[in-house]
Amino acid sequence: MSDNRLPTHLEIAGMIRSVQAAGGFATVLHKGERDAGSICVIATHNGHNSTLWERMPQLDGSRKFVATKLQDTENKTDFEEYLARRLRQDPDSWQIELDIENAERFIAV
Repeated sequence: MSDNRLPTHLEIAGMIRSVQAAGGFATVLHKGERDAGSICVIATHNGHNSTLWERMPQLDGSRKFVATKLQDTENKTDFEEYLARRLRQDPDSWQIELDIENAERFIAV
């Protein structure tokens, strides 16, 4: 079975460049496995209302990004603890932050 996906580092570089070209801020928070690491995208706007997007397997065999965690404005540490737990579970994963209005439009569309 052939895997047609881009290497992870190229996919991330593309997301970061697209956000920056649109006037937003994007950065790698944790660098994972270069070619096949999973990706956690923290989408935010001016540092508020963060949403974690992760690529999840779908019933049809495809893999698409799904919002898996919303930052609670009353308990921001819960979001940070969740991100730290994800890294402990999968140290080869990448965590990137995209800070721009409607950041989800840049997530591996």
